[in-house]
Amino acid sequence: MKNNDISRKKVTMGTLLVALGIIYGDIGTSPLYVMKAIVHDREITEMLVFGGVSCVFWTLVFQTTFKYILLTLMADNHGEGGVFSLYALVRRYGKTLAIPTILGATTLLADGIITPPISVASAVEGLETVIPHLPTVPIVVGILSVLFFFQRFGTQKVGAAFGPVMVVWFGMLFILGFRQILHYPGIIQALSPHYAIDLLLRYPQGFWLLGAVFLCTTGAEALYSDLGHCGRRNIRKTWIFVKICLVTNYLGQAAWLLHQGNPALAGRNPFYEIMPGWFLIPGIAIATAAAIIASQALISGSYTLISEAMSLNFWPRVAVRQPTDTKGQIYIPSTNTILWAGCVLMILYFQDSTHMEAAYGFSITVAMIMTSILLTFFLFYIKKWNVVLVGSILLVFLTIESSFFITNLPKLTHNPMGLLPLALIAPTMYVWYYARKINNRLVNFVDLSTYLGMLSDLSQDDRIPKFSTHLIYLTKANRRNHIEEKIIKSIFAKKPKRADVYWFLHLNRTDDPYALNYEVVELLDDKVIRIDINIGFRLQPRTELYFKKIVQDLVKNRELNLHIRSDGSTKYNPDPDFKFVVIEKFLSVENEFELGEGLLLNSYFFLKKLGQSDEKAFGLDRSDVAVEQVPLVYQPVQKLALERKG
Repeated sequence: MKNNDISRKKVTMGTLLVALGIIYGDIGTSPLYVMKAIVHDREITEMLVFGGVSCVFWTLVFQTTFKYILLTLMADNHGEGGVFSLYALVRRYGKTLAIPTILGATTLLADGIITPPISVASAVEGLETVIPHLPTVPIVVGILSVLFFFQRFGTQKVGAAFGPVMVVWFGMLFILGFRQILHYPGIIQALSPHYAIDLLLRYPQGFWLLGAVFLCTTGAEALYSDLGHCGRRNIRKTWIFVKICLVTNYLGQAAWLLHQGNPALAGRNPFYEIMPGWFLIPGIAIATAAAIIASQALISGSYTLISEAMSLNFWPRVAVRQPTDTKGQIYIPSTNTILWAGCVLMILYFQDSTHMEAAYGFSITVAMIMTSILLTFFLFYIKKWNVVLVGSILLVFLTIESSFFITNLPKLTHNPMGLLPLALIAPTMYVWYYARKINNRLVNFVDLSTYLGMLSDLSQDDRIPKFSTHLIYLTKANRRNHIEEKIIKSIFAKKPKRADVYWFLHLNRTDDPYALNYEVVELLDDKVIRIDINIGFRLQPRTELYFKKIVQDLVKNRELNLHIRSDGSTKYNPDPDFKFVVIEKFLSVENEFELGEGLLLNSYFFLKKLGQSDEKAFGLDRSDVAVEQVPLVYQPVQKLALERKG
């Protein structure tokens, strides 16, 4: 099946099971902490409990069902979803859309740092009901460390079990909640929206409870991000089952709160309190497995997010590996290390799940607001919806999400550690994206046709030592008759580079996530050849392999007379002789920057040193690459106070 048909793939028991295992870990483990966060140390009253569970239900209706299941899933980019896929669809309609994309991607990555510790900690803390005062932090750190260690081996085999485990988890949520509803069926009245309105307007500081309520919809972004793995129809159908189980469990916890007899929670977790005593250990084990699955989904999603960010020039190039043969499954060592360190730091700093809730809610609210902004452009420009309708939808979502954002913000003043991921990731994306734009503006293109005669003469000039039989340059020029001026200088300046064939390769990042095809144009008979390789933004370039395969195809098809030319191989060495030339820029000492531009460009080149080299990023073997350094002069010194004496 082609990837662009994935949103229309068949709905079978197998595909539904895959959807349950992949995308619902985060939102599915929310019952572990939502009702506990709402009640916290407040007196348990009917207004608080009825209003709290009503707010949860209507948040799931508006945010998850209406916004993501019905609207956002329509914005598929050749079957793929996520903030970068959405950006790729709408970027031509607004020059400043990079900013909400950066903020959205940053907070999703922050979610990948906060979700594993809060989910695993919430599950493991259930052991305190069996063993009071048990130190849970070392257990959480141990589970997270093992989880991140095994990422390098891939999750193909383990992932096959995710679906059945999540079926057990959601089944458990439903049964536990339904048992409590039978004891107090009147709790179903809480589904009426007037209880939510009463809580927000009449309960003392009721509006500020939205920060805790919002935790019920964390993970809604995953429904969209994993669109490509599951397909729209599978997600929409499984959500019916998931939502019933979630709402039933929330109602069950609310029912227990109202008839348990104590005026306060006193540190208890309603989720574990509704379990029969004999089921506590199995229940905690199932909860921990579900939390690990939720963490795995966020970790895998973070790898995909970084990979897409690199392809769309939002992130420095880093090493990417494919641990298994499963399409789309990647492993990024540097991201894995950062996520592991961040998760461990979070649990060591916050100590328990309760203290992480504010940072958790803050990150996701920002991500959702940014998605709302990008979605507005999609509905208006691509779906061609009426401007009044689109504006009304945006107003509704921004009102809801801004309320959640405001109620989470004050909590961060007491725990600013939750802002650390945002403070580190967002500047990196901003610097890389906008410094590259400056860098690209300084690229000068020339008409290649005016140099074809010189290239032909150089190729036949025996007085010049041959540099390589095949000489290959990577070009950013979108037009076939254009080439960078620096490439022309590289060929002709100082020691000219003589070759039998000059190749110019252009890698074109397409909006189609998994596109991979090429076009060949002969600019000068058997001397100058241009290749345009169209590669999807979710694929990692393997340029050298592509080039060899293309040359083999050209020889096999007897095109361009390459089959009758010498490829540089000899009786001593059967391998063809080719060389890639990579031109790297560095900041020239001739620059005189203003503060902002100097900081931006210096930060960019600092990040470039930390990132992957160009030859590795483009999939080139170092032995086949010649690297040339070219100074970048952006703001040359205008006045040089230099005088001659005597």
